[in-house]
Amino acid sequence: MAVVRGEADIYVHSGGQYEWDSCAPVAVAQAAGLHASRLDGSALRYNQANTYMPDLLVCPVELAERVITLAAQKNS
Repeated sequence: MAVVRGEADIYVHSGGQYEWDSCAPVAVAQAAGLHASRLDGSALRYNQANTYMPDLLVCPVELAERVITLAAQKNS
C-alpha cells in the first residue's frame, strides 16, 4: 500500500505468496490507476486451482515497462 499512498514508487515481490496475500492490495492499486502484474508483465490471474503466485509488481503505469525490462535482464 506504500505505492498507493505515494510513499514508494515500486513494489516488487519475487519470493512467492498466495492469491489471498495480494488480491485486496492489487484491487486497491488498480482502482487507484496503478499497474499490477507478474514481474514479466503478464496478467495476474486469481481463482486458480493452484493459488500460489510466484511474483508481483505494483507501480505507476509510467514505470511498468522499465521495471519489467530490468526484471527480464536480471533473470536472463
